[in-house]
This record gives sequence, C-alpha cells and structure tokens, in this order.
Amino acid sequence: MTEVTSTPQYGSDAVADFLRSTGIPYIALNPGASFRGLHDSLVNHLGGEQPKMLMCLHEEHAVALAHGWAKVTGSPLAVALHSNVGLMHASMAIYNAWCDRVPVYLIGATGPVDAHRRRPWIDWIHTSSDQAALVRPFIKWDDQPLSVEATVESLARAWDIARTAPTGPTYVCLDAAV
Repeated sequence: MTEVTSTPQYGSDAVADFLRSTGIPYIALNPGASFRGLHDSLVNHLGGEQPKMLMCLHEEHAVALAHGWAKVTGSPLAVALHSNVGLMHASMAIYNAWCDRVPVYLIGATGPVDAHRRRPWIDWIHTSSDQAALVRPFIKWDDQPLSVEATVESLARAWDIARTAPTGPTYVCLDAAV
C-alpha cells in the first residue's frame, strides 16, 4: 500500500485514504461538481497515485468499464457518479452488473443535503433526499451517510458487501458538504 502524501484535512481526504487502503488501483469517472472534493483529494492529497482516475466520456461507460474489470480480475473497481443525473445515466450499466452478479463499487454524491448550504439553482436540481432510490431495485446495498465517520464506515461496508457472494453492485452517496 502506498503512503498518504499529506495529513487528511477534509472529509474527501478520508474517502481517498479509504479507497487507497482497499488496494483499488483505479476509479472510473466522468468529472462532476458533486464529488469535486473527492476529485481534488485524489489529485492533491494522494498525489494522483493509487487509485488513479480513469476519465470516461459517459457514466454508463464508467460502470461498464468497472463491470469488465471485475469479470477479468474478480475484484471490484470504483466508479464515481455525479449526482442524480450521473446515476441516471449509469443505471443501465448498473442493472447489467446486477444481472451478471458482478461486484461494482459505486460512489455517488449529492447536495449539500443541508438546504441552507446549497448554491442557487444548480444544487437544488442536482440534490436528492434519497438518490439511491433510482437504482435500489438492482443493487445489493446503499447508504447516504451524513458525517465523515459514517462515510468511512459506509464505504467499508459497501466494499465488503460488493465482494460477498453473490457479488453485485453497491452504492454510497456522499454529501458534497461532508
């Protein structure tokens, strides 16, 4: 395991540290503002090293890439999905992974959940109180934690559940404010 390049300062640093601790080599994503903190932490806190970002042109492609990775290696690959719109774009590929019983480790983001912290318009149309409802019928487990500590716990649980037979996709929705 590679050492962390700096002391965690933000919740997104804790998420990046956890991803590194799993040994996940890559995180497939189409950049989005809802997980801008995680994107920043992967680059600046972890130095752009493991996990490396795989930029994808569409969320469905990112999940399909992770599906193929799991078929070849037997291990899940992380996918970051931007808010409700990214999750909706990814939903068909998530369904395919579910049908194929493939472990895919999905990390989404929304918010800020606290309405007082939202920017005008954009945060309102991209924030859901129960974002996972879009894919819940075809994922093994989901959570939307509201603190840094709960986020790390949820990520650990999702990681374990995705890899437990019968394997399948799990989804943790991060609060952009955390």
